[in-house]
Amino acid sequence: MEMTTALWSFALVVGLLTLTPGIDTALVLRTSALGRKGQAWGVVLGIQTGTLIWGTLTSAGVTALLTASQLAYDVLRWAGAAYLVWMGVGMLRNRGARAAAEDEPTEGGFGHGWRRGTLTNLLNPKVGVFYVAVLPQFIPAGAPHFAAGVALTCVHVVEGVLWSTVLVGFARVLRGWLRRPATRRLMDRVTGAVVVGFGVKLALGD
Repeated sequence: MEMTTALWSFALVVGLLTLTPGIDTALVLRTSALGRKGQAWGVVLGIQTGTLIWGTLTSAGVTALLTASQLAYDVLRWAGAAYLVWMGVGMLRNRGARAAAEDEPTEGGFGHGWRRGTLTNLLNPKVGVFYVAVLPQFIPAGAPHFAAGVALTCVHVVEGVLWSTVLVGFARVLRGWLRRPATRRLMDRVTGAVVVGFGVKLALGD
């Protein structure tokens, strides 16, 4: 397999994964809907930072520990589950007064969003296992393993940013409706429930 063919093939696989609704999609839409443009882009770039780290560690052979050590996988799984449940419960506890007070777009800021996106991605061991299982299959024989792995990961990052741009744009088009207090309360509850659900599912190992 030539490197160009590998890049296109990997782009197709991770493209389908990127388009599949999940925790990343929920976080980007929810943050964008609140009108926090800076924080939303922090979440987007944080998620992609996590993806790049997972891909780099996999290319270096480090994440193979997740498949070789059940203890390492379980520790990361429980940490990720606890973080998601904590974050989701925080969203569910939002009240109308709080939603009405969240009109300042810069609240939380880029850094807050970046940390949330990065942690959400890095504390999900399934991302690491996906890279361990899939990435090596697309690295051409004879190609520098580390460089080729990072190049393939960058394809995933670019696709993630492009799809997130669509999500942010979609939320901005509907921001007038999405920023109504009742709508924002509903979105917090729905997103919070989704995040808690992902946390519970991760804890159960499903």
